[in-house]
Amino acid sequence: MFGFLNVYKPVGMTSHDVVSTLRRVLKIKQIGHTGTLDPFAQGVLPICIGKATRLIEYLDDDKEYLATVQFGASTTTFDIEGEKNFVSDKKVQREEVLKALKTFEGEIEQVPPIYSAVKVKGKKLYEYARKGEQVEIKPRKVTVEKIVMKSFNPDLQNAEILIKCSKGTYIRSIANDLGKNLGCGAYLTELIRTQAGKFRIENSVMLDEIDVEKNIINPIEMINLPKIPVTPKDLEKIKNGVAIKNCGHAGNVILIYNNNACAVGMAENSEIKIKKVFL
Repeated sequence: MFGFLNVYKPVGMTSHDVVSTLRRVLKIKQIGHTGTLDPFAQGVLPICIGKATRLIEYLDDDKEYLATVQFGASTTTFDIEGEKNFVSDKKVQREEVLKALKTFEGEIEQVPPIYSAVKVKGKKLYEYARKGEQVEIKPRKVTVEKIVMKSFNPDLQNAEILIKCSKGTYIRSIANDLGKNLGCGAYLTELIRTQAGKFRIENSVMLDEIDVEKNIINPIEMINLPKIPVTPKDLEKIKNGVAIKNCGHAGNVILIYNNNACAVGMAENSEIKIKKVFL
């Protein structure tokens, strides 16, 4: 098997749980995912089957989320699973939230949550948190392409916010920072990933409904690279990792295909040097 699956991860499972389930069901060890979702989150989780795991680096890595943010408190984990460490009786107004959201547009610096898998000095942050150890967490630059309020409930003091962002953006941190900016505290109560690169929620499949033959996606459809069809003459060369003739591609990573992706090469002058082979 070779290709991608657009899996809808349910609440309560880790991304690793999804991979483990598919390994057991499909009886294939070489399976991976392209971006972790927290257990309380749900939505799009791209899965790579077989040698398609070697194509992960070529997939678009922008993400889109629908986040439900609760105002009036903050938590240790920046989401519903943590303990409240700040409570406020301040009531925010729609216009206040809209104004505050604008400060998150573009390239921003954010501090990852202490309960996250980001590594500092070789240890994951949540390992420090669980032991009650203090550690310096340096801010990281991320890009928020779009942040839009979809709805606001003044009585319940919550909002649905659509966020399109770069890889590595923590939506929990955005919620926490939004609460700080408004002076009332805030945390996530629900998070749905609606898009990961070209994988969209409307095309995703529930884990217990997957039919691999029906649902497997040809990598050619999902990889944004220049593509060239392989010739019968070049097929044996590619199988052996031998460079093939370059017909006009300059300095590009190239996806070489027949009915499916069969190799990745790098165009260098008159040759395309073979970097990865999937045959």
